[in-house]
Formats: sequence, C-alpha cells, structure tokens
Amino acid sequence: MNTNAELKKTVRDKYAEIANQSKEQNLSSCCGATSSCCGDDVYNIMADDYSKLEGYNPEADLGLGCGLPTEFAKIKEGDTVIDLGSGAGNDAFIARRLTGENGKVIGIDFTEPMIARARENAEKLGLNNVEFRQGDIEDMPVTSNKADVIVSNCVLNLVPNKHKVFSEIYRVLKPGGHFSISDIVLEGPIPDKWKEVAELYAGCVSGAIQKKEYLGIIEESGFKNITLQKDKTITIPDDILANYLSAEEITEFKSGTTRITSITVYADKPAKDDRNCCEPGSGCC
Repeated sequence: MNTNAELKKTVRDKYAEIANQSKEQNLSSCCGATSSCCGDDVYNIMADDYSKLEGYNPEADLGLGCGLPTEFAKIKEGDTVIDLGSGAGNDAFIARRLTGENGKVIGIDFTEPMIARARENAEKLGLNNVEFRQGDIEDMPVTSNKADVIVSNCVLNLVPNKHKVFSEIYRVLKPGGHFSISDIVLEGPIPDKWKEVAELYAGCVSGAIQKKEYLGIIEESGFKNITLQKDKTITIPDDILANYLSAEEITEFKSGTTRITSITVYADKPAKDDRNCCEPGSGCC
C-alpha cells in the first residue's frame, strides 16, 4: 500500500507534467468532455464546460475539473475567496470576476509548475487582487477566519487525509462563511486492483471515497446546511477500463451497482461555534 507521502508525490509529479501542457495536449488523449473517441488517460473524462462563464480564460483551463463550483458558490462582490488546488488559475479567475476589484482571491496549489503558470496568467490579465500560494491544502498557508467562500474543483479526492482538509477548510473560513466543492465520490465498491494503480489515483478515481463517508466527514468537521448542488454520473469508456481490467472484469464492473459520480457540495460554517472543542489543547480544530 502506498503511503500518504508516496501518493502526494504521485500527484505532484503527474500534475507538474500536465502544467507544462496545453489544454489541447491534455485533450489529445480524446478523453475531453465533448469527445467520443477516448484514449488511455483518465484526467479529462470528467471535465465540464467553463467557456460560457464570465471571467473564463482559455489559457488557465487545462480541462482537469469535474464540476463548476464557482457557478454554485454564491460569491458576492467584495468577498475573499480561496481556491483549493488552483492549478493554472481557471476557477480563481472566474471567482475574481464575481468578487470584483474590492474582493480578493487566493489560489493554493502544491505543484510548483502550476503556481508558476497561474501567476503568469494573472500577470497577463493584469489582476492585482488574485494571488497564488504554493502549499499543501492539508496545512494551508492561510490565517484562520480569512475566507468568505472556499471553492475547489476535483482536488480533494487526490488528498490522502480528507478529514484534515475539511478541518483546515473550517479553520480558514470566517464564521458564517461557506464552501462549494466539486469532487469525485463513489457509490459501491471499486475493483481492488484500482486502489494500487497510481495512474488512477492521480486521475481521481481510486482516490475517491464513498459518498456517504465523504458527506459524513463534512458533518463531523462541524459544517451545517450540507447540500448537494449537483450529482452527475461519470462513465469511464471501455478502452480506458481495458488498461486496468480484463474483458470479464469490465463486464462485471459495468453490470454491478458501483457508481462513480461528480458531486458539487455546499456547506456553511456556523456563525457561532457550538462544538465546545476549540479551547486550547482540545486537539480537534
């Protein structure tokens, strides 16, 4: 079994490679959202179309998301927004269009080439209130009670310790703040061999957890008003499945009850913390 450090290295290495490619190169595997031919990559089969959203910047869109969290995030002018796993800046720039000049957008990514590309894109756009910080979202380089809104697009499934990430989201949000996160979750078991395939982990599939567990972690972290804003089934084409499963295993998988889904989930941080666990030394916050 891979350790958390090994899984993080897998993700960092793969997304550093992707950061140096164009969206067209990433989609050349034929696994883009509008493609029907499909090749052997699992990074782009979940992407939604951003092109009609205000603030969209094609150079920042690498086709790696699995939803449109900014569309659901209730971002207001003047808000401080944090984008977790900000990549080349796609969601951050759309969030900036909503916050306006009086707001602030902070993107966090732990892949250095992604940070470099996002900063270059921000420079080209002349945006002085969009900032990109290199860091691990399990230990965010952000002070507590900073953000009005947190968004993230197909990133938390790549993080080994999801409890820690949601604890960090709670810490960083202002009281009364909220998040809207798009992510990949499961309903039913996935083949055991997938859990050992690094390519599928970095491609978001084997790193996903059960939807019920995912929503449970959010509730355990202290969030309220947990709402599914979107729930979309993801279908992995047969020629991609064939890289990991035999013909018999593909038939068994497709005839089973397992569902791979892209969800967008919303939740509020209460304006008043009633958990009685945030005193110094309590160890839960």
